[in-house]
Amino acid sequence: MSTAAYPVTSPGGHLDRPGFWRAPFSRRTFQQLGYVLSGLPMAVLGFALVVPLFCAGLGLSLTAIGLPVLALLLAVARGLGAAERLRIRTLLGEELPTPPEITVRREGVWGRITGRLADPAGWKAALHQFVMLPWAILSFTLSVTFFCLGWSLALFPAYQWVFGRYTPWDGYRVADWRDSHGVQHVYELTEPSQIAGVCVLGLVFVLLTPQLIRGLTGIHRFAARALLSAND
Repeated sequence: MSTAAYPVTSPGGHLDRPGFWRAPFSRRTFQQLGYVLSGLPMAVLGFALVVPLFCAGLGLSLTAIGLPVLALLLAVARGLGAAERLRIRTLLGEELPTPPEITVRREGVWGRITGRLADPAGWKAALHQFVMLPWAILSFTLSVTFFCLGWSLALFPAYQWVFGRYTPWDGYRVADWRDSHGVQHVYELTEPSQIAGVCVLGLVFVLLTPQLIRGLTGIHRFAARALLSAND
């Protein structure tokens, strides 16, 4: 089977890491950013499916209906786990081994249900959907904040003239307040040194953003290896 459709990986199973200065413009960084951005809706979907099914199955576990509901939960969790392994392979360049199929020891519908309920991989996949939602929210929030803030500040010299031409301000206004003596204090970015300082601050954020995203996705990788892949 050809692997040309997938990102080139290093012997350790990860995409080759770009240098510090090239990282903000590298394909790998944008793939990791795409993983984080798509991870939030996937995590919300998984949580919204797994938690209600678990609660319903647990509440009905004393009846014959509860076991099929829990079996459905594990089937859904396995499907979500397969989707997560696909996202990791496509966007992070790491191949995770697929957990073994469930073992059915009895024939018939109840045999398949009990086999599903005895599936450790299904329960771990359900746990993954439950515990990773907070981290997905944090990853999304930090990544978007750093990415947008960094580039908006770094490109400030290119659009700072807009404030003086189209607003009542002389430059971008960072503070405006009146003290207890009635004196108005206004601070605006108008000097070349101030504009350059904003740009430098933005470049710092731009350079740090790939490192932040890589650290955040590292936790996703660790959780997926522990809960969604076959253990050696």
